[in-house]
Amino acid sequence: MRSTDRGISRREFVKAAVAIGGTAALSACLGRESPDLPTGEPASVPDRQHAWDDALPRDDHGNVRMANHHVLLLLNYANEGTPDADDRQRVTDALEALERSYPWSNEGLLFTVGYSPAYFARYDAAPDGVDLPRPEALAPFEDPALDEPDALVHLASDYGSVALAAEEALLGERSTLNGVDVTGFDGVFERVDRRTGFVGAGLPAENQDVEGIPDDEPVDENAPLFMGFKSGFRKNQASEDSVTISDGAFAGGTTQHLSKIQLHLDQWYEQDTRSQRVAKMFCPAHATDERVEGVGENLGDGSQLGECPAHVEDDARTNGMVGHSQKTARARDENDDPLILRRDFDSTDGGEAGLHFLSLQRSISEFVDTRQAMNGTDVSEDSTVGTRLNNGILQYMTVTRRGNYLVPPRSLRALPRPQP
Repeated sequence: MRSTDRGISRREFVKAAVAIGGTAALSACLGRESPDLPTGEPASVPDRQHAWDDALPRDDHGNVRMANHHVLLLLNYANEGTPDADDRQRVTDALEALERSYPWSNEGLLFTVGYSPAYFARYDAAPDGVDLPRPEALAPFEDPALDEPDALVHLASDYGSVALAAEEALLGERSTLNGVDVTGFDGVFERVDRRTGFVGAGLPAENQDVEGIPDDEPVDENAPLFMGFKSGFRKNQASEDSVTISDGAFAGGTTQHLSKIQLHLDQWYEQDTRSQRVAKMFCPAHATDERVEGVGENLGDGSQLGECPAHVEDDARTNGMVGHSQKTARARDENDDPLILRRDFDSTDGGEAGLHFLSLQRSISEFVDTRQAMNGTDVSEDSTVGTRLNNGILQYMTVTRRGNYLVPPRSLRALPRPQP
């Protein structure tokens, strides 16, 4: 991390504590936050683990606002063979304890637990009726490492101290949470990796003193993400219903993809003009018509693409540039709705600007279709648009890791069998 003379705000301090983790970081975080929260009511938690939207706030345009702080725990099953009834009961008890400890909301705790193809390989069987392939590279220009832990836990809260405390409880390092007795995963899961991040207006600006962002700290103080624009518009997102598996043994669940992405924003801010950034993030027409004000709050509940997706090939030929949203919007279902529900967030893990791209979809193939649309290789072959150069925002990011997971319904979240 680069040195700075800026004072450290509470939110910046909490972000740093979450990134560090551990008992000392939690104590320091509590000293800054001191949340006074009620306990939770497990009976009110929906059976869909991924049913977060009703528990999250919305802005004036109906766009869901994600929780500010996030912790990702990549876990391996600690024993040989396949889990037994005692293991399942221990996981059940640990997760139900979290639900008793905090309200199911951004001001309490939201979480999911998912399982990888490697986990189900223990049974020599794929999860019944679920499209869950092993992860792989999804573009000719990427070479990511492949994440294949047994499980992935995603913890989210507006309070960094809550996410940290929940993590410690799951790892067996705390016996109480918010006055509630808890048990952990010890003896069942072992942590193999830990990732953290944040999202929300002002947080990227307060935490931009990292590699990958110019020294003059150019991120807009109102931006929710490092690239300076609003994301997660309601009309750009699949609904929770549409990403839910509708039938079969895991009906009520969903699939989850997680990419770890390194950001390279020196050219983005130092060489590209504001107009070029708008064109590459949204669509060349947005830049020409000056449709985006500030970070994009004026766009309301969608990117306002209009005919932009239909003009991808024309823009590639005539402008030598296509927009990220413009390309991605081509991946739609038969009702012209998006295929994936994004819950991604920025990161400063390792002192570098990054993005943990987390998406939910009914099948992993729908994420692959969306990523192929974003790659834009179909338009780069016959135009002045390079494979990555001026091809949306591809040149500003490197995918370093990929992983796929099944997020079962809550009733099956404790070490599920492939045919429960």
